[in-house]
Amino acid sequence: MAAPTIASRLQRRFITMSSDQKLLAHLNDELPEGWEMTTTLSLDDLGGFQDILQYRFILLDLDDYETFDPLDVIRQIRMELMLNNTIICFGGSPDMRGEARLARADRFFERAEIVDKMKVFCGQYGW
Repeated sequence: MAAPTIASRLQRRFITMSSDQKLLAHLNDELPEGWEMTTTLSLDDLGGFQDILQYRFILLDLDDYETFDPLDVIRQIRMELMLNNTIICFGGSPDMRGEARLARADRFFERAEIVDKMKVFCGQYGW
């Protein structure tokens, strides 16, 4: 990505990290107008610090630990990149949620709630 511009920063977009194709399709179907969802299994595919900073929040599937390590993703965002993007986790066992909380993820929801919560967060981050 080229140097971020004001126009690129104002784009309404977020990252979703999950390999659950049914859930991704449901999120995409319910995506509010004017919003873009970028799906990935690796933050490295999106670029570096300045590229990830362009996204307003991150939806992170805590049940997807066989495809990628959600805890490593949180550590990469918070410790390596030192970003404060909101990390919204869904699914996961109580133990996994506890570890994600210690790694400094922000919010936690049940898997069945995430589509409705995505719409709420799009409204809150719609500036």
